[in-house]
Amino acid sequence: MTTIAENIVDTLAANGVSRVYGLPGDSLNGFTDALRGTPSIQWVHVRHEEAAAFAAAAEAALTGEVAVCAGSAGPGNLHLINGLYDANRSRVPVLAIAAHIPSTEIGSNYFQETHPTEVFRECSVYAEQVTDPAQMPRILEIALRTAVEKRGVAVVVLSGDIALAQVASDRIAVVRRAEPRIVPSGRELREAADILNAAGKVTILAGAGVEGAHDEVVALADALGAPIVHAFRGKEFIEYDNPFDVGMTGLLGFSSGYRAMESCDALLMLGTDFPYQQFYPERAKIIQVDIRGDQLGRRTRLDLGLVGDVKHTASALLPLLSRKKRRTHLESTLKHYAKTRSRLDDLATPTKKGQPLHPQHITRVLDQLADDDVVFTADVGTPVIWAARYLTMNGRRRLVGSFTHGSMANALPHAMGAQAAFPGRQVVALAGDGGLSMLMGELITLVQNRLPVKLVVFNNGSLNFIELEMKSAGFVNFGTGLDNPNFAAVAEALGIKGVRVNESSELERGLKEALAHDGPALVDVVTARQELAMPPAITAQQASGFTLYALRTVLSGRGDEVLDLAKTNWRQLF
Repeated sequence: MTTIAENIVDTLAANGVSRVYGLPGDSLNGFTDALRGTPSIQWVHVRHEEAAAFAAAAEAALTGEVAVCAGSAGPGNLHLINGLYDANRSRVPVLAIAAHIPSTEIGSNYFQETHPTEVFRECSVYAEQVTDPAQMPRILEIALRTAVEKRGVAVVVLSGDIALAQVASDRIAVVRRAEPRIVPSGRELREAADILNAAGKVTILAGAGVEGAHDEVVALADALGAPIVHAFRGKEFIEYDNPFDVGMTGLLGFSSGYRAMESCDALLMLGTDFPYQQFYPERAKIIQVDIRGDQLGRRTRLDLGLVGDVKHTASALLPLLSRKKRRTHLESTLKHYAKTRSRLDDLATPTKKGQPLHPQHITRVLDQLADDDVVFTADVGTPVIWAARYLTMNGRRRLVGSFTHGSMANALPHAMGAQAAFPGRQVVALAGDGGLSMLMGELITLVQNRLPVKLVVFNNGSLNFIELEMKSAGFVNFGTGLDNPNFAAVAEALGIKGVRVNESSELERGLKEALAHDGPALVDVVTARQELAMPPAITAQQASGFTLYALRTVLSGRGDEVLDLAKTNWRQLF
């Protein structure tokens, strides 16, 4: 007879799972032994379970299929939790196998005892414990189907002894995602068309939900004479081949996107959960389209909320629209975008000999050298700002990050999952020095699993985004400095090609050398610590806070930092 662990592995194989990310442990022995006997599934051994969950999240994001991670009892599966939060909030299908203590010891405060179903409940769409062999394989099928249909994390908890028990039925369930067409009613579509037809100036805000609907959204923009602003997670799906693109808004965006939303009479939100209320227009009519009805109206007040997928809703709405003849709103915002884009490009300049590099320049050169189908990952913090502003999408490139959960240290493990899923594809991680050092042990994972990930480290010796937040709030920087090693030398010691870039004249050569290397490579770039990333709109409170920061810094005897700040950012004022 088949054990439960063997049935789980057989089911994963039947569902096309090719990898399981994790760290072994005695409570997982039955599961990992079943994997040992299944050559079609690779065990990707990581150095920290958090990285396993991040890697699975990236694979699921890129493939659209279920990815799997596993953790042993207690501390082992608890380490998964941050990466699982990221996967669940990014709405990608991940299955987590969480081993548990011996079933007869549950409730006795046994060694490593936790309550996994309670712990994982908030970061999953399904979390259940197998306490009786008769529950299987039905629990696994429900978990897989829930992860696929709800686009989230499903957690199956089982004790090591239960995993080794004989399964009640060796049935293998194969789960495929349903592909329904979800469109608002005719009455709702006509109401939306009436609002849009009556508005003189329409702007579209596009998020991750426009994936697969690029042409339909562009057709809507053409009919409405509407500029398209994108949220960060919508960047890779709508920015390219789009004559109506005016960039991003929000804290990572720039002024043209902000202006296009601020000045409109009607805002059409498509597949977006953009969270920052202060960037929504105050007086415009607002329509929101989302496949999840519970998302409607969460971020801003609505005049009309529509439940539907963007592709088919846009197609159904288009025939009801009257083509806008007056297109001054579109023309003025495109002109403003061109000016803003030119200004941003002007900031991506080399520095003089002996000076640390501008991060804008690093990202622009990397963008130009990377493959047309590269997968980029970006650490939360300043790397996501430069990714948002300087990486070019083209419909084949992908961009993965912790854009909703906002976790540090995601770039390297996300890149691991991307590279494992696509071994012949270029994968480049934009890593912060703080993020890289938090999970630096995963560099060894690259070597052990022969993953040719390329890392570009923005080494500014600080938790740089935190410093920006402190400055804008009027605080003197405290606790944010990092005494970093030479990351290139560390990489070389671990068996990874390391390149150190100290000056702008070395950048292109260093990046080319790393990108061409047959194996993992790390480029450690000494980056300007005081570089400011200006938001699209600066509030009076932020301006006041920044002035207070400068005054406090001078009074605390650190006036050289203010001078360095001014020197670094002088070019942004003209």
